[in-house]
Amino acid sequence: MSFITKILQSATLIASLPQQFTNGGGTLGTLNSPTYPKWLTKGTPLPFGTPWGKRTAEGTNSYTDVPNTGVIRPYDFTLERGEIAPDGVNKSVLLINGQFPGPLIEANWGDIIQVNVHNKIDGPEEGTALHWHGLSQQKTPWYDGVPSVQQCPIAPGKSFTYSFQASNYGSSWYHSHYSAQYAGGLFGPMIIYGPVQKNVDYDYDLGPIILSDWYHDEYFNIVENIMKPGPGFVPTSDNNLIQGKGNFNCSLPLPTGATCHENAGLPKFQVKKGKKYRLRLINTSAEAAQKFTIDGHNMTVFANDFVPIKPYTTNVVTLGVGQRSDVVVTMDGTADAFWMRSFISKSLSRTVNDQQALALAAVYFQGADTKKTPKTQAQQWIETPGNDALTLTEPSFAIKASEPDVTLNITIDFHQNATLNNLFYMNNSSFRANYDHPLLLLANQGNTSYPNDLQWNVHNTGNAKTTRLIIRATLALSHPLHLHGHDFQVLAWGQGEWDGTITRPENPQRRDVNLFPELGSFVQPTVAQQTYLVLQFDQDNPGVWPFHCHIAWHVSQGLYINIMERPDDIKQHQIPGVMAQTCRDWAAYTGHTVVDQIDSGL
Repeated sequence: MSFITKILQSATLIASLPQQFTNGGGTLGTLNSPTYPKWLTKGTPLPFGTPWGKRTAEGTNSYTDVPNTGVIRPYDFTLERGEIAPDGVNKSVLLINGQFPGPLIEANWGDIIQVNVHNKIDGPEEGTALHWHGLSQQKTPWYDGVPSVQQCPIAPGKSFTYSFQASNYGSSWYHSHYSAQYAGGLFGPMIIYGPVQKNVDYDYDLGPIILSDWYHDEYFNIVENIMKPGPGFVPTSDNNLIQGKGNFNCSLPLPTGATCHENAGLPKFQVKKGKKYRLRLINTSAEAAQKFTIDGHNMTVFANDFVPIKPYTTNVVTLGVGQRSDVVVTMDGTADAFWMRSFISKSLSRTVNDQQALALAAVYFQGADTKKTPKTQAQQWIETPGNDALTLTEPSFAIKASEPDVTLNITIDFHQNATLNNLFYMNNSSFRANYDHPLLLLANQGNTSYPNDLQWNVHNTGNAKTTRLIIRATLALSHPLHLHGHDFQVLAWGQGEWDGTITRPENPQRRDVNLFPELGSFVQPTVAQQTYLVLQFDQDNPGVWPFHCHIAWHVSQGLYINIMERPDDIKQHQIPGVMAQTCRDWAAYTGHTVVDQIDSGL
């Protein structure tokens, strides 16, 4: 009998470990988790009855018409190591305020979010920086949180305050962008409350549903192995979690010195029968593409990343790393207890431990026995080479695809360098960060000569109004490609060579992460063995913006470029003096401590 079968056939679901032992101070995945409001009310002005006034999802261009509430939402984060056991296997984890996943950030669209970050990581010490995924950072590109690009790392023992507007709305997450730290625990969810479409209705907001693969080895050890010269090393995730919780088969191999507790505890939710619930699905994995389902229920998808879309119904949602989907579920199943399931996709992921690829969460109707094991059957679905078809995902607010001023052709490749390190390349160059000299700060000083240093991978698109990216690869791998500072339009993806056809040119899909299609999932052997993805964005946000694969191990291996947008306007930025002070603090730290930068740095 398999491990999963034992769980599904057990009579009861009783956790063997307390929440403090598995997840620290967090409550996600417990029956004590709250539901969430339509918006935050404390200190909130309500012009025309809502924080965003008359702005709507269908009728407002959210890129050009952002409310200015004048409200500041302050947060204070302490980053340090602690030992927990999210799936029953104890390990050292990077925690935020003593919890995993990190604390929820909430704000209304147009609020200012301020996060004071204290770097108390030791044993060993590490620099750090936090990125606020999907937020465009209009007018504050220096707070995007990528060391070597917009800032120097926050030195051990130092603090740094990020302050930026919640200029997008919907569901997202924040995470460390220093090496692969977020695979060691440094991430948490974000909710930016905003309008929903007139044809989207729900009774309760169940909040963030966090899907994440999980590794028992330390992230630094994994990075060391993938960066070693010689045969390529592909790390294998040990488990798959929902809300940072799961069970593990303790008969499987463990890292040296680790202990394992059976039945550590699965996440649980309680809902009212017949009511409609909003779920904010977020894939925070290091590598895994996730397939999310709910037994006996369909889902209505109405937002992808920070973009409201025309609702459509499905029984499975596909999420690459960094992607989010907001769905509404009518809780009308016939069973009083049923399973949420998230599967690591076998076609889109390469690091699947088959015995632990399925994450489970139990959902109970009010009045049901919450110790009882659900007995429902899984949904049936098929593997696909990427995200849902572009014909399904139409933004609620239409923006036409314009003709680009600049087109960047980007080829992804993977091979060994002269020292036999296995690296990814974009246009024959593999990225490596220089923590001491952030690119944005150099450009602000008028120094744009660094694109000649190939390892910094800077593509200067000048003062173009619109930039198109045509990405090609012959690798049998899927890559969740993410652009900072923008939502991009997804014009096309497929196999072979792009023929210039744009899916729905009057209103293409927009989002900030899209899966590069996986070659092996196509069944057209007569077509050229190449896949492509065509993206486009308007250059309305002067800055230096990363464009990279969001698989932690791939960006460690250099699958990353920078796009320098409107360098003449970058020179006009009034960058706060605290950015230079952070670099002085970093220089003082590295003056007496050698930083072991074994990967790209990001």
